Formats: sequence, structure tokens, C-alpha cells
Amino acid sequence: MGTEVKEIEVESMEKPQETTEEVKRLPPWTKQVTVRGVIASIVIGSMYSVIAMKLNLTAGLTPHLNVSAALLGFVFIRTWTKLLQKTGFATTPFTRQENTMIQTWGFGSYLLGLSRKTYEQAGIDTVGNSPTSIKNPEIGWMTGFLFVVCFVGLFVLIPLRKVMIIDYRLTYPSGTATAVLINGLHSQGDKLAKKQVQGFMKYFSMSLFWGFFQWFYSGKDDCGFSQFPSFGLQAWKQTFYFSFSMTYVGAGMICSHIVNLSLLLGAVLSWGIMWPLIGNLKGHWFPKNLPDSSMKSLNGYKVFISVSLILGDGLYNFIKVVVFSITSIYGRLKHQHQRQNLKIVGDEQSKTLDDLKQDEVFIRENIPLWIGVTGYIIFSILSATVIPTMFPQLKWYFVLVAYIMAPSLAFCNAYGAGLTDINMAYNYAKVALFMLAALSGKENGVVAALAGCGIIKSMASVSCNLMQDFKTSYFTMASPRAMFLSQAIGTAIGCVIAPLSFFLFYNAFDVGNPEGEYKAPFALIYRNMAILGVEGVAALPQHCLQLCYGFFAFAVMVNIIKDLSTPKIGKWMPLPMCMALPFLVGAYFAIDMCLGTLIVFVWHKIDNKKAELMIPVVASGLICGEGLWILPASILALAKITPPICMKFLAS
Repeated sequence: MGTEVKEIEVESMEKPQETTEEVKRLPPWTKQVTVRGVIASIVIGSMYSVIAMKLNLTAGLTPHLNVSAALLGFVFIRTWTKLLQKTGFATTPFTRQENTMIQTWGFGSYLLGLSRKTYEQAGIDTVGNSPTSIKNPEIGWMTGFLFVVCFVGLFVLIPLRKVMIIDYRLTYPSGTATAVLINGLHSQGDKLAKKQVQGFMKYFSMSLFWGFFQWFYSGKDDCGFSQFPSFGLQAWKQTFYFSFSMTYVGAGMICSHIVNLSLLLGAVLSWGIMWPLIGNLKGHWFPKNLPDSSMKSLNGYKVFISVSLILGDGLYNFIKVVVFSITSIYGRLKHQHQRQNLKIVGDEQSKTLDDLKQDEVFIRENIPLWIGVTGYIIFSILSATVIPTMFPQLKWYFVLVAYIMAPSLAFCNAYGAGLTDINMAYNYAKVALFMLAALSGKENGVVAALAGCGIIKSMASVSCNLMQDFKTSYFTMASPRAMFLSQAIGTAIGCVIAPLSFFLFYNAFDVGNPEGEYKAPFALIYRNMAILGVEGVAALPQHCLQLCYGFFAFAVMVNIIKDLSTPKIGKWMPLPMCMALPFLVGAYFAIDMCLGTLIVFVWHKIDNKKAELMIPVVASGLICGEGLWILPASILALAKITPPICMKFLAS
């Protein structure tokens, strides 16, 4: 153990030796997007698409996976080149620029909110839940919808690329963290790289075998290790148990401690206290003859209280980031005006040699302005033509207005994310959802709201992610042109893979069943937001409005305390958005993710240096191993091959 730690310390002291000559010898942008990089990206992107889809359909939570994807890209290409070298083939060196392109390559629950199953869950007799507001999932229209809405986001902020990365020097913490990892992987010695590759393969194999092993015991619903009553049967009935999911444990290792603890707090508050108490009021607050899944029964409280937490947190952060962005821009413009009057060039003088090199590469590989403008206009017109044919309830002029407003929304979102690392795309989408629901009327409101929500969310999210990746390319001195091309190819592939991944789950498992594993929580949440926008508070069950007011105020108050208090107090304030997820999904995934955060905490206490090196490796291995098992498990389910054993626990 001591020898291993010494090796790590010695290797980690190695520094990258970059000279001006090396910068000049950087591969041209056409050489940074390689065939092996494309193949690696398709494999890694497909795997992460399945993993993200599982997390989205089960917990409704998807952590940042860029760092994990960059690491997996490094492991994939490093292993590939080593194998080729051993067989006698000549290989080109694997550069950090190529690694940057691989991590770039990559569905939304709002589309699933249009399905018949979600319509029925929202309550057939619910006012505003029109029977005409149904559009069942199909690969054709979903792929077409994603193509037209996602590509707009690629072009919208291209003219402002230099302003946001170089002039404003926005930090984009996730993009910077990915760049630091890639630079570290390519500057460390072979011993450290070998340790990371071996560590990844070890935990990947363990997770894959565990997924295969536990499948044998899950013959029926509520069977298997995923339903193990870890804290007793009474706790199991309230979803408090460890589900033995390596995906959730790995996700917990990637997410911050406060995210995982917020999930656990939300689970205790809802399933530990509130739902049992409200359930005992059956016959007083809601009729006894209603099933718990009815929106006028216990399920209505679960959905609308979680919606109020999400809206409270989202609205506060939306206003905060917009105000912060406007004041920051005003301050920068004022400062720039003063500097021009005084003829000061302090920024250039204060930049280090590395900064100047990075600026030179970023500016040299300029993306012409006409590409951004032309691409945006073409895809906006295409969207305004195609989307109303897919969704007749969403009028073409609403789509056109959305794209006229889109550049300012995308800029605000990307600027805010550069300062805070918070992608507010879903919150901008929720504002659009309520506006369209109110404007489109009772018959058309739900469909128009959900489709319009998808337009704004996709555009704002894709443009923000592109800026994060531009920040990564800036620090790794990768070409912005190559990054943009990688994003375009990755987006095109993602628009095909995402619906295929969804239908893999949709056909193999019972997606949307509130009692099953794949609850698709946000499908129901988004549909009920749209109903709320159409009908107002008439859609709420008894006393639910008062509870919603309370939780909305709680979400706002927690954020205010966090922003106004000292960092020592503020860092312990829970995240209302995270607290809301277990309200609807259950407590089990929060327990799994908290185990991941406990592993990270203890590991850092025991050996901080090794923990920093190996935690991303272990987490990626756990996520990818079980994620890969989903593919054969889905094929077995489609072939009607069921596990031979049902392991279930009953009271004696």
C-alpha cells in the first residue's frame, strides 16, 4: 500500500512540458476528428445514452457525465492503441485534442408526457386533461422532432463564442473540470494511466457480473436484490431499502455530497413522514374508493407538491441568474468603457503565456459568422414548418416567436451557466410551458405546452452544452472548428440513438407504471404542469393548494438563506430541486446514492491523493458495467425470456 501511494505521488508530480514549438505543431482541426475517435464516440455515446435513459426513466435524475465520458474515451483509445501496437500495427499518437472531441459526443420526459398512459395517470376525469391531448411515442416523429429542435441550439450562440470564452472569461466549471482531467491524463506517466485503466476494467467487470447475477432472482415484480428489505418489511413498504444498483452508487460518487443528502432529506420528509400521514386521511381529504394512483388521491399530493418544490427552486434561481447576468454584463460594459477612455490594456498584460497560447489557438480556428447565422435561420424556418405538422395544436406563429426570443434566452442561460455551472434550460422551458398552456386554450393547451417546452429546453440546453465544450477545447487547445463539427455529428447520432434507447426500455419494460421500476416521473410532472397552466388550481385535490404554497415558500426561503448566509451555513442548505425527486419516485435510489457519497467521503479521509485519482475511475466502471448489462437484459425481455427465480421476502 505504501509503495503504491509513493508511486502515485511521484507520478502526479510530473508536469506537462509545453513549448511554443509544441503549440505550433498542434494537429490541424481536420486531423482532430479521427475515424477511431468517431467509432469510440459512437460506442461510448450509445452506452451513456442507455445509462442516462435508465436514470431518467427511473429516478428522473441524470448527473454530469462529461468527466466520466472523457475518462472512458481515454481508456478506450489507450487500450485500442496498445492492442494494435502489440499486434505490430503502427498507430498515430493519442492526443488530448482527440480526447476532447470524443467526450463531446453524446430525450426528454416532456415528450413521454403526451402518451396515453401518462394521460390516464393524470386522471381521465381531470379538468383540462383533454382526451385529444395524446400523441403516443413513435421513433419516426420523435427522431424528426429532435433533429429540428436540437440543431437550432448548435448555431444560436456561435457569433458570441469569443465574447463568452475570451472576453468575459466565464469559468464554466464543468467544462473546465473536464479539461483538467484530459490534460492530467495526457501529462501523467504511464504507471498512473495503467492504474486507472486497470481500475476501470476491474470495477466495470464487477458491475457487469453483478447485473448478470442478480437478474436470475428477479422473475416477477417486487422480486430480486433490487427489492431487498434492508431495513425491514415495514420500511420496504415505504420504499426505504438498498436496491443494490451499481448505477445509482456510481452516480452518487459523481454527484456532490449536498445533492445526495438533499435526496435523502426529501425521501425522509415525504415517504417517512408525509405520505403515511396523508394516506391515513383517506376518507377525509379524498374519497376511500379512489386508488392511490388517482390524481384526486394520494398521487395528486405527490405530484403537485413535488411540482411546487421544483417551481419554487426554479423560479428563484431563474430570477437570480437573470438579474446576476444583467448586472454582471452592465458592470463589464461600464468597466470596458472606462478602460477605453483611459486607454488601458491591463487584461492583455495580466495574461500568462499559457493564456495567450490558448487565446491564439481559439481565435485562429475561427468559425465564420455566416455559418452561425445561416444555420440558425434555416433550422428556425424548418422548425416553424415541420413542428406544427407534427403538433397541429402548436401554431406556427408560436414557434416563430420562440425562435425570435431564442438567442436572448440562450445567451442568458449560457452566461448564467458560465458563472454558476447551473444549466437553467428546464426552467426557461417551464416558463414557456405555462405561457403556451394559458394561451392555447383547454383543448390544445396540454399538447402545445409540452411541445413548446421541448423547443425551448432543447435549444437552450444544446447551446449551453456547446459553450461548456468550447471551454474544454480552450484549455486543451483543441480547435473550436473540430469541436463544433464533433458536436454536430454527435447531435445527429444522438437524435437517432436517444429514441432507440428509449424504445429499448419502452418495449422491454413497463415504462410509466407508477408502481414499477421505470416510473418516468417527469412525464407525469410535466403533463400536470401543463394541466395546471390550462385550468389553474382547479386541478388540485383538497388541501393540496395550501401544502403547495408552503413547499413553494420553503424552496424560495432555503435559497435565500443559502445566498445570504456565510459559506459555512450555506453549504448545508438542501437543494429543493433534488428534494422533490424522491417525493414521487421513492426513497430507494436516494439510499443507494448516499452510499456512493459515503464511499467518497471515507476514501478522501483515508487517502485523499489516491481518492482524487481513482474515484472518477471507480464511479465510471460501476455505471458502465451495469449500464452495459441493460442491453442483453432488454433483449431477453423482448424475447419473453424471464429469470428462473423469484427471490421475495414475506412476513413470518
